[in-house]
Amino acid sequence: MDEGLSAGAVWTIAATALIILMTPALAFFYAGMTRVKSTLNMLMMSVVSMGIVGVVWILWGSSMASSDGALFQLIGNPLADFGARASQGTDALLGVAFNAAFAIVTVAIISGSIADRAKFGAWCLFVPLWVTFAYAPMAYAVWGGGLLSADGAIGAWAGEALDFAGGTVIHMNAGMAALILAMILGVRHGFGQDPDQRPHNLPLVMLGAALLWVGWFGFNVGAAADDVQAATILVNTLVCPAAAMLTWLLTEKIRDGRPTTFGAASAIVAGLVAISPACADVDAIGAVLIGLVTGVASAVAIGLKYKLNYDDSLDVVAVHLVSGFIGTVALGFLALPSEAGSGGLLYGGGLNRLWAQLVATLFAWTYSAVVTAIIGVAIHRTIGFRVDETVELDGLDEHEHAESAYHFGAFSTPAH
Repeated sequence: MDEGLSAGAVWTIAATALIILMTPALAFFYAGMTRVKSTLNMLMMSVVSMGIVGVVWILWGSSMASSDGALFQLIGNPLADFGARASQGTDALLGVAFNAAFAIVTVAIISGSIADRAKFGAWCLFVPLWVTFAYAPMAYAVWGGGLLSADGAIGAWAGEALDFAGGTVIHMNAGMAALILAMILGVRHGFGQDPDQRPHNLPLVMLGAALLWVGWFGFNVGAAADDVQAATILVNTLVCPAAAMLTWLLTEKIRDGRPTTFGAASAIVAGLVAISPACADVDAIGAVLIGLVTGVASAVAIGLKYKLNYDDSLDVVAVHLVSGFIGTVALGFLALPSEAGSGGLLYGGGLNRLWAQLVATLFAWTYSAVVTAIIGVAIHRTIGFRVDETVELDGLDEHEHAESAYHFGAFSTPAH
């Protein structure tokens, strides 16, 4: 008699669906933050990533991130499971789909740093190259038994870094890539002066943030090993962004005189980012502390782009690179002792855990920066990564897609 799906398979499928939801949620979040005349382009940069990465991951990305015998403990054999063959077994196929969802949202995160000025065709070329040479190797290094794992060359020397759901692999990787691309493409015309560059649809931003929070429960809890760990991750994923929101809004109140909707939405995402690497290895109080620090630090970091003159259009650096760093390094202080290793400084673990987290952070920053710079500069100097000034000022929706997100004329009162 057919017993149907196992509970584990059902949960993996549900978690995968929640993570897939995060990419269109991110598209809404970003689209509301950009200019009205580039709304659809911003949506499309996330949506097309789903199409490109979905195919790349099935063909060779999954193999590169998980197969045995990796080159330099960094790049798995891309042909090891080319096409995700069913002969590999049900668990393997479920894992391919689950991890594909992570890869999709990671590259989509980067797009926010180059809003309003990137060629859509150049972005479509960047996506498969970056997933192949930046994301898959980083995933192998941390999660696939590579360089940063317990048996890897760096992990054996510095200690295995903790990263349950992507502080290094996803958020610092994407955040550093966002910074490098923003520097390659340069600032938008009127950067820091043109009020037209402010978010045009804050309800859309809040909707995106809310849906991201929902999807993040699959993102963090999806790989839980048992009920206790799942419950811990669930609580931490709830409370960390909540705490981050409170301190972000307080920071705005002190600095600017009033809390904002934009700040609340950004704080939710920053808190979710910060708890991702630490969600399985801290208790609820630790999650609250991480959130409180993240809310202040990320709110302050948003202003750095004006002081340092890099145009991270939608604050990917502040929300993902900075918050990912906080969550990763916080484990050096707040990680609970476990059978797998010592806890953080506050639990008597000494400096070993902090050292491992810092080494992993430095590796993630360096590797992502170098690979992204090579890919970004190559595209910029060949087909060009940035649109012409006329296209930028007119809006990318019209020139890149021949569409408009809003038809205001349709609602105007006819003349009498």
